[in-house]
Amino acid sequence: MDSDLLARYNYDAFTPEKFTPWMNFDQSPPLGERAPDFPLWPLTGGETTLSALWSTHTLLVVEFGSFT
Repeated sequence: MDSDLLARYNYDAFTPEKFTPWMNFDQSPPLGERAPDFPLWPLTGGETTLSALWSTHTLLVVEFGSFT
């Protein structure tokens, strides 16, 4: 695992210079376009995929990182 990447991601203060490099919204799929499938690890444990969640839910919100 890349310890430098983890150190940069787990920043100590919520300031623009620390979170702006992670804001890559221009690389996201456009609204209404399906996102690419990828693995997910729920807080309840185990592993699933985005496509597995799509198959069981009409609407789906997936939240990443410290945007809470």
